[in-house]
Order: sequence, then C-alpha cells, then structure tokens
Amino acid sequence: MTTAAAKHPSSLRDQVLALKRERNAVILAHNYQIGEVQDIADFVGDSLGLSQTAAKATADVIVFCGVHFMAETASILCPTKKVLIPDLEAGCSLADMITPEALRKWKAEHPGAVVVAYVNTSAAVKAESDYCCTSSNAVKVVESIPADKEILFVPDQYLGSFVREKTGRKIHLWPGYCGVHSEIPTERDLEMKKEHPKAEFLIHPECGCLTPQLMQADQILSTEGMMRRPGISKAPEFIVATETGIIHRMKKQYPEKKFFPVSEGAVCGYMKKITLEKVLWSLQDLKYEVKVPPELAVKAKTAIDRMMAVV
Repeated sequence: MTTAAAKHPSSLRDQVLALKRERNAVILAHNYQIGEVQDIADFVGDSLGLSQTAAKATADVIVFCGVHFMAETASILCPTKKVLIPDLEAGCSLADMITPEALRKWKAEHPGAVVVAYVNTSAAVKAESDYCCTSSNAVKVVESIPADKEILFVPDQYLGSFVREKTGRKIHLWPGYCGVHSEIPTERDLEMKKEHPKAEFLIHPECGCLTPQLMQADQILSTEGMMRRPGISKAPEFIVATETGIIHRMKKQYPEKKFFPVSEGAVCGYMKKITLEKVLWSLQDLKYEVKVPPELAVKAKTAIDRMMAVV
C-alpha cells in the first residue's frame, strides 16, 4: 500500500500532490491538524470556513482532514461528491456527548423550544435540530431566533454559556464539553498574562476556564477569529487558549509576531490521527468514504443551511 512512500518520506508531499491532481481532489484541513497536513491542504480553516469551502468545491473528491462530524457535514452539503476522511477513528468526544435519542427526550421536556446544535455533533443530532452554529457565528445564530423562543443548546455547555452571556437569551445548556478546552487551567491563563504583559490574550469560547473573570479576556474568538486577529492588532505577542495545532498556522502567517499556547498539553488526539501518509493512502484507495443516508441528510441540511446563512 505504501512501501515506496515509507522508504522515501521526503517524496510524500509530491506523491500526494500528484494523486490529488489525478483524482481531481481537493484537500481541506482544520486549524488543529498537524503542520504537514495543513501545509499540503488547499484550504485550512475553522468548521464554518471548511463547510463553506466544501459547499463550493468543484472537485470530484473531497479529502477532509478533520474529524468525522466535519466530513459528514461536507457529505450533506455535497451529496454528489466523494467525501473521504483519512482515518475513521478521527472522532470527537464532544460530539459523542449528545445522541439523537437523548435530544428527542430533552425536546419533549421543553415543547416549543428551538434547538441550536453546535456543529460538533453527528448528522443524526443535526437532523433533530432547528439550527446549527459554529463558535464563530453562534451569537449571531441565536440573535436571529425570535426573542420569545427559549433555546436548547447542545452539546457544549461552555460555548452555550458564553452565548447566553452575550445575548441575554433564555438558553438551556446540555452538560457537554470538549475534553481539550475544558482542561485549560484558569490559573495558567492568569500567570501567562503576567509573564507576557505586552501580549494580547486570545481565548476560545469552548474553554472551561472561561469564568466571569476571563470573560474580560482581550478577545474571545473562534479559531478563524484568532487567525485574523494578529493581522489587525498592534500587539507583538499573543497568548493563545485553544488546541495547539493553530500555532503552526499563526507562525506561518505572521512570522514577525510571537505566539504562546496557554497549555502545551492542549492537544486533540483525534485531530492528530491524520498524517500525511494517511492522506496519501486515502487518495490511493479512495477511502474512507463518509456518506450520510439521504433521508437523514435532508433533515440535517435544514439546520446546516441556517448556519451557513448567518455569517
């Protein structure tokens, strides 16, 4: 399968690029992917940007270097395309914290409530939801919902709490969380602000350390918001509270500035499952295809389309 590639790792990039052209493929990578995968991608971004790019793709094959729910979203938006994920074990513990059965039961307890599902959910959960959102547009999505409606927010309690604080809306929170962001310690955030007084503090709203005190962080942003911020800020340094994969892209895009992760241990094992070798194998064997059943895709697409309409 990959004997030649294994013997000549330096040629992996060339092999991937050649196969990409041969397959008429596009490679999409999330900001948390390892550096060499980001570097080979045609587009690197957050969940919303990746969804938007997938929807516009003219390629026959989409190789999605992210996690499974992202590939599902691409499949829903591009039903005629072959959507591949290089490792089927690239899942998401946050997405696993809510099931369609549990959501249906919760909805029954709150008749008339509007369900807003973070994009970090399975297609089956999206199909039970009224709206999807990403961390970059969650506040705007909630603001677009009639003010008299109560909201059920799944599955991330920290993002939901942030949105509730920003909008003042009646939002019920599902008790889910990202295992990486929830473990970023508040104490370390405060220590780093003292160590780097000239640095601007960027924090992701999934962070469990997002206490009322840290709501006063310089910038509470999605990963793509974090990527844009150094380009408009005069700060020479940035403290970054999110998964460490984004630091690669930050350093590459803003070489004149310095970036310090709050926690070197903030690493998503699922995101790191995809390697350059697996991207090559995926293109060689056209695996692993992610295909959402049509009847499920139709239901989930309504919530996704509403997310895509709010930017």
